[in-house]
Amino acid sequence: MTKYVYRIRSKNGVVIDNLQIYGRDEDDARQKLQKMYMHCEILDCRALSSVKAVTSNYEDILDFLIKST
Repeated sequence: MTKYVYRIRSKNGVVIDNLQIYGRDEDDARQKLQKMYMHCEILDCRALSSVKAVTSNYEDILDFLIKST
């Protein structure tokens, strides 16, 4: 899944920036957005890379802290 970042104007005129929604593609994310913010105006949309976060365990963190001292 890809994360899409939107800048929208809600139906009452408030601009919402950095609204992040996951979707299989841009159309999927847009449909989710339209369900949450009905009648909004999409001002900008960009896709963030789908790089997964690196996970660490307790021992990795301790090793890092010991090496950095």
